[in-house]
Amino acid sequence: MTHVFIAPHPDDVALSCGGLVSGLRELGQNVTIITVYSGGAREEPTAYQRTALGFGSKAVWPLTRAFRSDNIAADLPVAVAASGEPGWRADADRLAITQDLANLQARQFWQRAAWTRSANITAAASDARPLPDSIQAQGSFEPVDFDAADMAAIRRAEDERYAFFAESSAIWLDLPDAVYRGYAGDDQLLGPVRDDDPAPIEALRREILRLEPQMVYAPLAVGNHVDHQLCREAALALLDEGRRWVMPGPDMVGRVAFYEDFPYAWWHDFRGPNEWPAGALDLPPGMALEARYSDISEAMERKAAGIRLYASQMPRLFHSDQAMLDALASYHRKIAGAGGIEGYAERTWTAVSL
Repeated sequence: MTHVFIAPHPDDVALSCGGLVSGLRELGQNVTIITVYSGGAREEPTAYQRTALGFGSKAVWPLTRAFRSDNIAADLPVAVAASGEPGWRADADRLAITQDLANLQARQFWQRAAWTRSANITAAASDARPLPDSIQAQGSFEPVDFDAADMAAIRRAEDERYAFFAESSAIWLDLPDAVYRGYAGDDQLLGPVRDDDPAPIEALRREILRLEPQMVYAPLAVGNHVDHQLCREAALALLDEGRRWVMPGPDMVGRVAFYEDFPYAWWHDFRGPNEWPAGALDLPPGMALEARYSDISEAMERKAAGIRLYASQMPRLFHSDQAMLDALASYHRKIAGAGGIEGYAERTWTAVSL
């Protein structure tokens, strides 16, 4: 079974559905995250674009394991000795003696085998013996130069690390973020979608139907971020397949759910889409939203750990790690209470027929 999560940006699934993702993987379900607006600017971003993307004037580099371990920048500056080498590097002559001894012992160990392996104590890369950290497994094919990387590359690296952490697959559509599509200022970013800014319906439809998912989870767009609104519109189009397409796709009623956008839902004290004015969520005729609750009490620490992987976003969203933990606990305790669950819960809203 495959569960597809639509993320307007890197971090949205970790923030809003990290507990649900963890629970699905515990049950052996496949999880795929489609990140839609992961593309960057073609020119130097403005000060507002940097701030809106969570970087301000300084980026926070990744601090934990990436798909490529050599894509991690040093946390602290490395002192260089007078010889030009780092202070922790061993003496070259002594290393050579140790290497010769290691090679001898390796040959003695493998002498009765049909093949041999030599030792390598220096972690020096060569064509015959690449370093494990630099071997491509999944994710980026090229190492990230963090001194020169743009914000989109850094956020994608964070997204890769979360996919690895969550044992999920990741797809990036690389459409440009709203701040690169002419939305300037928070009033526009959190306001109505422009008429000349269409939802990525075709791109998402193609990827989702290719994956043949059991469930699709899209943002409810609490907080009204335009990118979240457009992803919600694309999910609503899936529900309207029979009316919109000459050759309709599979019936998605009961298979499309909308997740509550955290932390927007916490900031706005969101209680349910029934609070919204008529027409705010344009469901196809004959459909309604049904609340479903996921007990994430045992996954709270893992959800917090996944959010921390998006180090570039933490200061903008929560200011501190403790503030993030407090917000998670308060919000998910409130949701659990609404669902009659002891502990902590996430809530999704599934489109069902009346």
